[in-house]
Amino acid sequence: MSTLTQADVELASNLIKNANNIVITSHKSPDGDAVGSSLGMYHILKEFGKDAQVILPDGLPEYLSFLPGSESIIFFDQQPEVSNKFIQEADLIFSLDYNVLHRTGEEMGVALSASKASFILIDHHQQPGSFPAVTYSDTSACSTCEMVYNFSQHLDPSYVLGKNAAECVYCGIMTDSGSFRFPSVSPHTHRVVAMLIENGLDHAAIHRAVYDTNLLDRLKLIGYALSEKLVVWEELMTAVLPLTAEELVRFNHRPGDTEGLVNQALSIKGVKVAVFIREGKNELKFSFRSKGGFDVNSFARNGWNGGGHINAAGGRTTESMEIALQRLKEELSQVSDLIKKS
Repeated sequence: MSTLTQADVELASNLIKNANNIVITSHKSPDGDAVGSSLGMYHILKEFGKDAQVILPDGLPEYLSFLPGSESIIFFDQQPEVSNKFIQEADLIFSLDYNVLHRTGEEMGVALSASKASFILIDHHQQPGSFPAVTYSDTSACSTCEMVYNFSQHLDPSYVLGKNAAECVYCGIMTDSGSFRFPSVSPHTHRVVAMLIENGLDHAAIHRAVYDTNLLDRLKLIGYALSEKLVVWEELMTAVLPLTAEELVRFNHRPGDTEGLVNQALSIKGVKVAVFIREGKNELKFSFRSKGGFDVNSFARNGWNGGGHINAAGGRTTESMEIALQRLKEELSQVSDLIKKS
């Protein structure tokens, strides 16, 4: 299950033991797994007697603000000087839920690249970079949070996650596994969750906090997106859902409001690929999803400056929405046989 060697475990243990200034980082536009793994590791380290500071590139979705420890997070885009100071003084940095430094954003990526700290990477995306002293990479894992749990057990097999750590780890497992429905969910995933519940985790409360706290604006945005913007290219077995910046502003969009939209598009009968496009500042951001064997990771890497997993990936472009949609359709047409066979 684990790709960690005994030598990796010993090195990681020594790095943690000897570290005086530990920083925990994750990727830009953090989701449930990014925030859950970062705060989960924060609480685990505290329970191991070590202090740490979580630094994220930008703000987290409001629906994740209930997670214990979220109030202590420093956001690089809001406090660059403070963030840089922590990174410069760090002697150990955790890289969680990302495989290369530029996924933390241009400015934070530069700061991390200049750091003299040792890095421990824990991630389930393909093609991890070569920067860490310890690399724990497992593309079969359903979430980085599951791997953080595994990592804690490698450090101390007798360790039982405390309440705060358990809530954060469960949140990331739940959200990144699509509430345990994605193919990456394994028997081990359920055993980890069972262990958390047996030790007192209120899993239903976590689900309510994440999925049952919608604001009216978000529900209106979802309704508008699905009724007015969703397009199905039947010949390509693809559903596309583009939202412009103006439309997002109209519905008072907040980080996390469009989470899960791409999966709803993928749920359409006969659709094997879904693409959600969100217009941001000077660029379009893409979420790719697929059913079966069509590799959206390779598709995103080859043409859309992105990557991720076989069935879930992201991308971006500075093209206009009109040009991007035209190119997207052309590139999907070139691989239509692969989509149909998947």
